[in-house]
Amino acid sequence: AGQFRALNLKPAGDRPKAAGLAGYFQKVTLQGAKRVADGAKLTLIRTDGNRGDGGRGDDNPGDGGRVALSYPDDFITGVSMNEAATQLAAPLVFAGFGLDAPERGHDDYAGLDVKGKIVVLLSGTPDGWPSEIAVHYGTTKAELAARHGAVGIITVGTKESEERRPYKSALDYLDSESMTWVGPDGTPFVRAPQIRVTASLSPEAAPKLFKGAPKTYAQVLEEAEKGTPKGFTLPLTAELAQKSSHRQLQSANVAAVLEGSDPALRQEYVVLTAHLDGIGVSREVNGDKIYNGALDNATGIATLIETARAFTASGEKPRRSILFLAVTAEEKGLMGADYYARMPTVAKDAMVANVNLDMPVLLYPFKDVVAFGAQHSTLGDIVARAAGQVGIALSPDPMPTEAIFTRSDHYRFVQQGVPSVMLMPGFQSTDASKDGGKIWLDFLKNRYHRPNDDLNQPIDYQAGKVFAEVNFLIARDIANAPQRPTWLPNNFFGMKFGTPLTVAAKAEGEVAEGGKAGAAAHHGHAHH
Repeated sequence: AGQFRALNLKPAGDRPKAAGLAGYFQKVTLQGAKRVADGAKLTLIRTDGNRGDGGRGDDNPGDGGRVALSYPDDFITGVSMNEAATQLAAPLVFAGFGLDAPERGHDDYAGLDVKGKIVVLLSGTPDGWPSEIAVHYGTTKAELAARHGAVGIITVGTKESEERRPYKSALDYLDSESMTWVGPDGTPFVRAPQIRVTASLSPEAAPKLFKGAPKTYAQVLEEAEKGTPKGFTLPLTAELAQKSSHRQLQSANVAAVLEGSDPALRQEYVVLTAHLDGIGVSREVNGDKIYNGALDNATGIATLIETARAFTASGEKPRRSILFLAVTAEEKGLMGADYYARMPTVAKDAMVANVNLDMPVLLYPFKDVVAFGAQHSTLGDIVARAAGQVGIALSPDPMPTEAIFTRSDHYRFVQQGVPSVMLMPGFQSTDASKDGGKIWLDFLKNRYHRPNDDLNQPIDYQAGKVFAEVNFLIARDIANAPQRPTWLPNNFFGMKFGTPLTVAAKAEGEVAEGGKAGAAAHHGHAHH
């Protein structure tokens, strides 16, 4: 806030007229939730009269077909933001991956009645789905289940998910805190409040859900490798319980505006974002438990401030206004960005685009950038032009399976219909002795989200200057363009989230061309 004020930017917090620096803050109340181990219970009860153990009674002898699973070896419950304790008994229905994607002709709920029931879902999405679309659906399963009337979710792994993120690795995070924002009315935000309890099962416990069912767990896993197994009712009722402890804390987004020069367009805003938070204090590594976050995300915040400085120093006001926004709690699930995107301090439909500055890895002189999201909207053209102005090439996503587009703050703006883009330095280096791809991946493997993401790294400030310059040019170009950016025709994210202001009515010449530059630069971005 002090930096923004020193640059004579207008306060744009929730009380912009407040004295001192307070006018720059948008207060965000956060709620944390942790599991309480003794409240986690999961018992399976046969409903078809069979014991399900071949009469041997070896699962839970002499208990009439009741099988109590043990926490956390067999199962882990999810936390609840709304309920300190929940007890739920409901029949179980297997519903494949739990996806309902009309535009892909895919509906795992077809022909199933899950109203008032607990759905058993495979983790992940079917093989071969474009990674960004897969991540979108993978993260909205609770909402889809709720829409179909379910009240709980039990997730079981696939062969692929067990290889990539084994159940046992989740045991390291049993004490971790989940977080959400709290609305002005005091209600913690939950995407699917109808889903009251969730749990994940270990690969050893999962087969018990499918005993006496039309298919065994092993058969379901085989089918999942080829496509999507069809759902069916399981001959079981589950008693599922969780306990969560809650705490509330205060944080803030920091917002400032450079007013535009055009009397009509200054009511519209180009939003530049970076996140304020790092991991903070966490598990000790080599005697150090302070996770400094130099590149993630001090470089992002520094770039935000320097971009603001470049705008004010240029002496030329862009036509649209520029909103500089430093958001909180990105590492807790993009919380500050979600809060602002839903409840902005400017008119919601006036946010024309978001340019996000998250973790530029400034460790080598890069000669290309990757623009996540550029291929989805007319921003593709603007990005290509800006990069060209500073002699930087545009490269396709070198890590498409990471689905980075859906994992940073800009995605919360996308979900509110705002075309967005986030740049990262590409893998090409102007210095033959420095292999950009190798340096980037080494950072990801050995320093990302660790204490040694600190100032002992060989930060290349010249690369930082080039990175800030490209983002400045992109923001300026959007601010001065006669039309606001729009989603490309038939684009997945535009169709999912677009508003009448951001969806191109038809592929007019300019829009169609704009799409081509972005798409060409990013061919294959969305494919595994």
